[in-house]
Amino acid sequence: MASSHASNLWVLLGLGIAGILLAAKKLKKTIRQDLGAFIDKLLLLPPPPPPPPKAPHPLTALSFAISDLFDVSGYVTGFGHPDWVRTHEPAASTCPVVSTLVEGGATCVGKTVVDELAFSISGETKHYESPTNPAAHDRIPGGACSGAAISVATSAVDFALGIDTVGGVRVPAGYCGVLGFKSSHGAISNAGIIPVSSSLDSVGWFARDPNTLRRVGHVLLHLPFATPRNPRQIILADDYFQLLKIPVDRITQVVIKSAEKLFGKQLLKHLNLENYFESKVPSLKEFARTKAITSTKVPTSRLLANVMQLLQRHEFLQNHGDWINTVKPAIDPVISSQLSETPEITNEEIENLNAIRNQTRAAINTLLKDDGILVIPTMPTLPPKLGSKEIISEDYQNRAYSLLSIASISGCCQVTVPLGYHEKCPVSVSFIARHGGDRFLLDTVQTMYASLQENSSIIADPKSSKKTISQEESAEIAKEKGNQAFKEKQWQKAIGLYSEAIKLSDSNGTYYNNRAAAYLEIGSFLQAEEDCTKAITLDKKNVKAYLRRGTAREMLGVYKEAMDDFRHALVLEPNNKRASQSAERLRKLFQ
Repeated sequence: MASSHASNLWVLLGLGIAGILLAAKKLKKTIRQDLGAFIDKLLLLPPPPPPPPKAPHPLTALSFAISDLFDVSGYVTGFGHPDWVRTHEPAASTCPVVSTLVEGGATCVGKTVVDELAFSISGETKHYESPTNPAAHDRIPGGACSGAAISVATSAVDFALGIDTVGGVRVPAGYCGVLGFKSSHGAISNAGIIPVSSSLDSVGWFARDPNTLRRVGHVLLHLPFATPRNPRQIILADDYFQLLKIPVDRITQVVIKSAEKLFGKQLLKHLNLENYFESKVPSLKEFARTKAITSTKVPTSRLLANVMQLLQRHEFLQNHGDWINTVKPAIDPVISSQLSETPEITNEEIENLNAIRNQTRAAINTLLKDDGILVIPTMPTLPPKLGSKEIISEDYQNRAYSLLSIASISGCCQVTVPLGYHEKCPVSVSFIARHGGDRFLLDTVQTMYASLQENSSIIADPKSSKKTISQEESAEIAKEKGNQAFKEKQWQKAIGLYSEAIKLSDSNGTYYNNRAAAYLEIGSFLQAEEDCTKAITLDKKNVKAYLRRGTAREMLGVYKEAMDDFRHALVLEPNNKRASQSAERLRKLFQ
């Protein structure tokens, strides 16, 4: 706590009252445009950056929001329910996860809406105005951390924190069209966070681009620098893709094409996960016997879903049953009926549930080892329409919770990756790595993301790859579309389009140079430097490429090489003010 207070003093000294007022004014404008994502405005400012040539804080210039489950000193943590707010005191200290991010250079700007008691996956709430899905206004945003996903999707913040118990981060990420990462259970401390189901809760976060997702992960997981590793096997769970109610090939083909292009065909494998779990998780048979459901062949996916829901309800009541019985809050009838379904669980049954958890984790770890990725759908359908009864239907719940239960029960890490649109609604795919494989999973998303976006047009139009014009013309069209996306500040879309242009015509320096500009916007400085180097190789008089490479190198702390680039730009264009100012700034650093 002493270091936290010291940081706050530094903040006040470093920024001054004027800076705080300016940030608050900017924040107020952001909140009005958030589609109902935020429930509280606040401002937690990072310590001032260290003076050059020391590297800046890892999350410098990034803003973030937190789901209303994370404690912030002086604020009541709301838990998605006004009766909870009414019966609880403001937090005495700020959650360590939030403090870590602020100390890492990020600015926290507010708290976001969560589903009632963070229990459901719909994103609809009767206690507060339900936030709007920015990707499909007539569809649910998904929950429990709907507000956090929306705050990222609307660009109100760069990233947002949530808790994933039975899909609280994965579902809204998929339904709102952003990246959502569920960390391995226990990898990040849950201190200062309201528990939902302690053995299932995992800290998660949302971002619009893989670089931000990865940067946040490195800070939260306290990861030292290491060279990224590529996957050596990518396993598609064919039977789990049969749970989809949208065309299966439109998702699997995107993953297959991307993996083949990046790593070759040999690492792709197909698996019947149902059969695998049946042989590796024998405790599920005992669970089925005690629940008297042996009369019919119940799939292991359904049994895992039942285990997850049973644990969620049991542990939720352990944590909050006394409060519910004392306060008697108004609880949504659907949630209330689910809670009342839970009978007392015997010690023997708890032992069996723990055995299922341990065996499932061991099975996933054995399957994937240190270098494997399991590919499954995130959700079985497009986001259901607002107010529809689809989300409470038995069929929807069985399919959805079967998909969500793998990572929840095993405690493994999982990431939701958006893959474009189908019928004007976002669709996504999920990658799972072994428990503790968070760094590897973040690296894999970083490596595959641009390629996945390149191929995602298959989802919207499987015939879109037909060639009716020359490759050079197609490349120019892709570049122009990229330029338009860049103007609209859709950086990741622009990167995908420039990548498409490069794929069609890889000897045009402009395409690399343009992609470098987009990479700079999202903070992917290594990729920007690499693209500029390629552009300079193709055109040694490309002034913009020298300027952009100099900027990337300066951000990476490679100041001498950055100065050389700015000076080279001045040789080519002596009146270039930007090159002159940048070179002079760096020169003063080394005086």
